[in-house]
Amino acid sequence: MSRADTERLIADYYQAFNDGDMDTFLNLLTDDVQHDINQGGREVGKAAFAAFMERMNRNYRERLVDIQIMANADGTRAAAEFVVLGEYLVTDEGLPEARGQQYRLPAGAFFELRDNKVARISNYYNLNDWVAQVSA
Repeated sequence: MSRADTERLIADYYQAFNDGDMDTFLNLLTDDVQHDINQGGREVGKAAFAAFMERMNRNYRERLVDIQIMANADGTRAAAEFVVLGEYLVTDEGLPEARGQQYRLPAGAFFELRDNKVARISNYYNLNDWVAQVSA
């Protein structure tokens, strides 16, 4: 993949997320995708990622804005920086009670690409900042 192809793939990934188009979103992943969860473990496989997204979409309503995408010259790695605009809908296990709180959270992600698909995504944000926002 070229740098431009990789940047387009990541842009399509985030567009599908923002559109709530989970079929397109999941089809941009390899079957053995590795998902590094912020301050958590690593899940492997498209089925695990789909289950993660089901929980996320049930508990949160999120839209990503101010997305900046960067890729290396050979298109095998990429990074994105963005802001998450969200609403906490349903209490997630081990987290504060959900009451429809809104939040604004800077975040980032790192990607590895293979065969024109996302093979790894590692997401990062400040969990303490999020907890403070929804606890206020």
